[in-house]
Amino acid sequence: MEKIAICPGSFDPVTNGHIDIVRRASEMFDAVIVVVMTNFAKQTHFSVKKRMEFLIKATEGMKNVRVDCYDGLLAEYAREHGANIIVKGLRAVSDFEYEFQMALTNNKLNPELETVFLTARSDYMYLSSSIVRQVAELGGDISDFVPECIIDEIVEKFRRRTEK
Repeated sequence: MEKIAICPGSFDPVTNGHIDIVRRASEMFDAVIVVVMTNFAKQTHFSVKKRMEFLIKATEGMKNVRVDCYDGLLAEYAREHGANIIVKGLRAVSDFEYEFQMALTNNKLNPELETVFLTARSDYMYLSSSIVRQVAELGGDISDFVPECIIDEIVEKFRRRTEK
C-alpha cells in the first residue's frame, strides 16, 4: 500500500522550518501533499493562491511532493485523496498539546489516519510565520527564515504596506 502523507498548514508565509519538515517527510513516504488549509481563527496576510505559489517554488525538485489547498476537515481531505498519514512539525512542547488534540480528533473522524510528529531541527525551533512577518514588516533581513526563491516577494509586500 502506498504511503501518502499530508503536510497541512496555513503557511503564511512558508518558512525554512516548514520546508525542512516537508523535505524530511518526502524522504519517509511515497508521496507528500502539502495542503494550504484555511484556519478560520487566523487572519492571513497572503492569499491562498500566493501561499500555494510560494510552496510550489520552495518544493521545486522534490519529485514526490505536490501542493494543494482545502478549506474543510483535514480528515475528509485525507479520505478523498487516499492519504493515511498526517505529518506535523513540532517546535516546542507548547505545540504538542494542540497538535495531539488535533491528531486524536482526525483519527476519530478517519480511523485510517495516523499523525506523525517530526521535531523541528534546532536551527528552526524558534521560527514561525508570524516572526517572519514581524521581521519583514520592520524591514529586517528574512534571508535565514524563508526559501531564497520567495524572499523578494515577501519583502516587497511588506515594503508596500509600510509605505502606505
